[in-house]
Amino acid sequence: MYTQEGNWDLVGNNIPVFFIQDAIKFPDIIHAAKQEPDRAFPQAQTAHDNFWDFISLTPESMHMVMWIMSDRTIPRSFRFMEGFGVHTFRFVNAKDDSTFVKFHWKPKLGLQSVAWNEAVKINGADTDFHRRDLWQSIQSGNFPEWELCVQLFDQEFADNFDFDILDPTKIIPEEILPVQPIGRLVLDRMPDNFFAETEQVAFMTQNVPPGIDFSNDPLLQGRNFSYLDTQLKRLGGPNFTHLPINAPKCPFHNFQQDGHMAMRNPVGRTNYQPNSHGEGPRESPVQGYRHFASEEQGPKVRLRPESFADHYSQARQFYISQTPPEQRHIAMALTFELSKVENPVIRERMVSHLMNIDETLATTVAQKLGFQAMPKPADAAMPTRQDLEPSPALSIIERGPKRFEGRKLGILITDGVDAGLLKGLTAAITQEKAVFELIAPKVGGVTASDGNWVEAHHMIDGGPSVLFDAVALLTSAAAIDDLVKEATARDFVADAFQHCKYIGYDQSAFPLLEKAGIAGDLDEGVLALPGEDGLAAFVSELGKLRVWGREPSVKLGKASPPIK
Repeated sequence: MYTQEGNWDLVGNNIPVFFIQDAIKFPDIIHAAKQEPDRAFPQAQTAHDNFWDFISLTPESMHMVMWIMSDRTIPRSFRFMEGFGVHTFRFVNAKDDSTFVKFHWKPKLGLQSVAWNEAVKINGADTDFHRRDLWQSIQSGNFPEWELCVQLFDQEFADNFDFDILDPTKIIPEEILPVQPIGRLVLDRMPDNFFAETEQVAFMTQNVPPGIDFSNDPLLQGRNFSYLDTQLKRLGGPNFTHLPINAPKCPFHNFQQDGHMAMRNPVGRTNYQPNSHGEGPRESPVQGYRHFASEEQGPKVRLRPESFADHYSQARQFYISQTPPEQRHIAMALTFELSKVENPVIRERMVSHLMNIDETLATTVAQKLGFQAMPKPADAAMPTRQDLEPSPALSIIERGPKRFEGRKLGILITDGVDAGLLKGLTAAITQEKAVFELIAPKVGGVTASDGNWVEAHHMIDGGPSVLFDAVALLTSAAAIDDLVKEATARDFVADAFQHCKYIGYDQSAFPLLEKAGIAGDLDEGVLALPGEDGLAAFVSELGKLRVWGREPSVKLGKASPPIK
């Protein structure tokens, strides 16, 4: 953020905790997650031995593991993601009083994620899916928006909270300390030049304006130390702050000059302060940056305190805060990742950690991995607390938006489509502040029932249902026979059903439901479209976003008996 007193980089994540408590382990977690160095694969994924070997030997990662194995890491769009500053910072007022603060970004359109199978197919259909989504939203004037919220608390709260507020693997549940909105972020344009404004941007946690200070969170202190070195190496020298994207927009003056690739060339004799020449700016002790004057006690050692030692209690709290579909997804994600681990010792070690989080989760994963017996729970520095209440704020489904605003309906059309029905449906979608795209056998479009030509956005081969939040089938009796012969049309419907999406259809499209193999399994999410007057109710129903009750029958099947 370009403030009136300099740049503020609120560097964080779409998850409020992190893998490690000690910044010296940063290279290890990054290396473990990258491709294995002797083969350069697998790339851009963590389903391999090195990552899970490191994680299984790092119990402090277990809270983060629950988050990364949840739907939080396969968002429907950047527009539907939460953001977090992760660490505990300080606000410092004019009287030098300090208030601890945790930063949150809340998406205006609510949270939403996709199913794993859906995510895989999206990546195959459109590798630019997320970037294209932002582009289209901004270009259409439906600007993505987040509220900047804060959790504020004093030293007394910190002293009495169940966990150390300086531990970056912990959160303060919103039910205990509600978030307060203080501002908003609106993305109203794309970069004019992606290299200049994206590739050359240099975010650093230590970039804060007066009034914001750092806590003693050891991971934050390590980031403050390391990020400058990172940018010096990445951008080639000390003058990366002169680049337009990194330069403050407010007036600023200092005596720092020269060096590699200098872009400002001051003149004069004086390049230091204080000086006797009366030249240049002077430091302002009133308006300049000030640290909070905290009193520290005890020896300074590289040692994590006992207050950082509970690695499982909040991991359990996150898991029990999820709805049953979300818990299933965590189990499925863990099973998939660990199935790619070749060393059985690593798989067993991870399941032993899961035993300390939730025995049913551990048993489910072990059974799906083919364990013959359950391992003992991992040794724990502190026992898992069973008294932490579920936090509904941690669930995507529990806090769902209950509206279709900002989402996209894919409408499959053919020649002879009912012109009135199509017009009514698109009007209802627009009224809901959502968008639609038309998919046709040919990208040129179709001739509607009134004889008018309707332009399409996609041909059926290039517009699979994974690109949309819900689908509607508007066909005609004359065209349906040819459509059901198209494998991509059958996949369009079958995938939408498998991914628990709402499907609307007119009566002429019923043969397509039959060919897709779902006609015998119709549920409350497969809806015969009403007349033009009832379409608003159909669109309102789409606000539920998914029919998760369908999932066990289309994905998981019957659960196997737990291991004794």
